[in-house]
Formats: sequence, structure tokens, C-alpha cells
Amino acid sequence: MKKYIVEFIGTFFLVLTVGNCVISDKTGPLAPLAIGLSLGIMIFAGGHISGGHFNPAVTLGVWLRGKCDTKDVLPYWLSQVLGAVVAAGMVKVLQGHGGAGMEIDMGKASLAEFVGTFALVWVVLNVATTKANANNSFYGAAIGLTVTAMAVSLGPISGGAFNPAVAVGGVVMGIFKVSSLVVYLVGCFAGGAAAALVFKSIKADG
Repeated sequence: MKKYIVEFIGTFFLVLTVGNCVISDKTGPLAPLAIGLSLGIMIFAGGHISGGHFNPAVTLGVWLRGKCDTKDVLPYWLSQVLGAVVAAGMVKVLQGHGGAGMEIDMGKASLAEFVGTFALVWVVLNVATTKANANNSFYGAAIGLTVTAMAVSLGPISGGAFNPAVAVGGVVMGIFKVSSLVVYLVGCFAGGAAAALVFKSIKADG
């Protein structure tokens, strides 16, 4: 149970940061940095307990890679989505509703979410699940900075969720349209799965 609590807490603070930064519109160019830092910090805090996924696409990739028990996949997803929804509710209390949701080109946004999530899960698998990097002290920073880089480069196209739980929270907050949710679900899960399959196909862990 403690793993699921950690996944709830980490996802909660990630989505809380996303919502407050995006809806307040006062952080400007610092928003991607704040979001990446919040993820990295939560990974440093909880990674030794749950692995610090805080993202259903990461859980899928780590499971396909063979480093997450099958029995944990659905509880992780539930904990992550619940954390995102609770955080979204708090953001609405603090900041109000985000509005009608951003307009996106569904095709371009799907590709952006696929690529960004691929990068994120690829980094997670290489820095947090390999023998070569076992017991390292940098994996939280590497993962958080990946989100920052992808958010800056791809965020204007798709909103830069790279995380189905963030997307669900974004819909609740009004950052994303309900009709766009399929973009984030398909793009993110496909990107995470592809990263795991490439990782395994090239035997990245030796």
C-alpha cells in the first residue's frame, strides 16, 4: 500500500504544479522548469519506495521492460489518476477553472505526445532500471529535465502532458478539452510502449 500512497502523492504534486503554473499564467517561461523540478523532486523523495513513476505511461513502459510487477500496474494507474484528479480540484479552488481548453491539431499533437513520452520513458528506463546506473543519485534530475526539455520544445504543439494522468487532471482543470483526451491517452501510452520495446530490442541493459 505504501507504494500506491507514494504514487498518489507524487502525481498530486506534479499536477498541482502543472495546474497552478498554466492557469495562473504568471510563471511564463519558468513553467516548464517548475514542472520538471516538481517531478524530479518527487522522484528523489519517493523513488526508493515506488520507483517514482507518477505517470501511467511510465508504469506501462517499466512493466513491459520487466521491472514492475503485473499486480502493481492497475493500482499504480488508479493511484496516479486519483492523485491527478484531487490535485486538479485543489487547483480549481486556488486558481479557478482554466477555461475552454487549448485548441490543438489532433494529428500534430498526437505525434508530439508520442515523441515526448518516448523520450521521457526512454530516459526513465535507462537511468532508473539498468544495472549500469544502479544506485545512482542523478536519475530524478535526468527525468525531470527531460520533461522540461520536452515541455519547452513540444508544449506549444500539444500542451506537453506526456502523461495520461496529467491529461486527465488537465481536462478537470479546463486546460485540455475533453474531446482531446484521446490524443493524450493514445499518444502517451504508445510512446511509453515504444520506448520499452526499443529498449528491450537493443538490449540496452546489456
